[in-house]
Amino acid sequence: MLRRSRFFSVCAAALLVLASVTAALAQSQILDGPRRAGTIGERYDGYAVVRSQAESVTLAPLIGSVNAERRKVYAERAHAENVPVEQVGRVYAAEIFRNAPAGTWFLRDDGQWTRK
Repeated sequence: MLRRSRFFSVCAAALLVLASVTAALAQSQILDGPRRAGTIGERYDGYAVVRSQAESVTLAPLIGSVNAERRKVYAERAHAENVPVEQVGRVYAAEIFRNAPAGTWFLRDDGQWTRK
C-alpha cells in the first residue's frame, strides 16, 4: 500500500510541474505578436520587458500580467525543487528563448540586446 501511495504522490507532483511549465509557455505565446514587432523583449532572468518607450503605456498591463504568472510559476517550481527562484527563472529563460519566434529580442545579463 505504501508503494501505491508513493506512486500517486510522485504522479501528482509530476502533473503539477507539467502544469506550471505549460502555463509559463502559454503566457509566453501571448507575447509572440509584440515580440515579432520588436516592442517586447525577453530578459535573461525569464521575465518580459517592454523595449519601446512609446509602447510602454499600452503594453504595461500585458507585461505585468505575464510576468506575474511567470513569477508564480517560478516560485512554485523553486519551492518544489528547493532552489532559488532566480535559478528557475534563468532555466525558463532558456526555454523561452528556444520557443520564441524568430526576431525576438533578448536582453542578456550583461545589458546587451541580441536578436534571435
